[in-house]
Amino acid sequence: MSSLYKIIASLFPYTVWRIPNSKREVYITFDDGPNPETTPFILETLKNFNAKATFFCIGKNVDRNPELYQKLINEGHSTGNHTYSHLKGWKTNNKEYFEDIDLASHYIDSKLFRPPYGRIKLSQIRRLRHDYRLIFWNILSQDYLETITPEKCLNNVIPHVKSGDIIVFHDSLKAFPRMSYALPKVLEFLQKNGFVCCPIIPIGHRYLQL
Repeated sequence: MSSLYKIIASLFPYTVWRIPNSKREVYITFDDGPNPETTPFILETLKNFNAKATFFCIGKNVDRNPELYQKLINEGHSTGNHTYSHLKGWKTNNKEYFEDIDLASHYIDSKLFRPPYGRIKLSQIRRLRHDYRLIFWNILSQDYLETITPEKCLNNVIPHVKSGDIIVFHDSLKAFPRMSYALPKVLEFLQKNGFVCCPIIPIGHRYLQL
């Protein structure tokens, strides 16, 4: 983990930024789905490389696409709560934020949670940590940025990967031009270098992994 991520992680107790292991396991995650225009591509690409991932789903997208959500699970991937309405914790009062997460939980059966935009108050963390394993990341592809090239998106990932890293892509139309270019190449790199792509499993609580 870079020095910057170590500083950020130290400010957010009870959160997971990496999952260190000796098995060369890495954890690819996708935010904001499921999406009928992009999720099938992701699932097919993961299958081609025998890779498993974790999908942090928006509740309203699961509500609209329940069969696609079930397909994620049937194919061996794990899922996580990403709120129902993609709320930014910093700008949302706690009551509204918790109610939105609870609404999402009616559609997303998971004890994993990732705050949209990575923006969350310490008071929200303290409450949620009792019910969820709060998953952040230490490698951000930036596929959501329309100002970067697909090649830059790829370069945001490959040179930095180590065992235990949590990598973020996005399951959205906005990110698709960059994600669809980078994801197969990242998976090919990981496979050739002996990494195993695993889903994040919400067993116990492994906090503040540096």
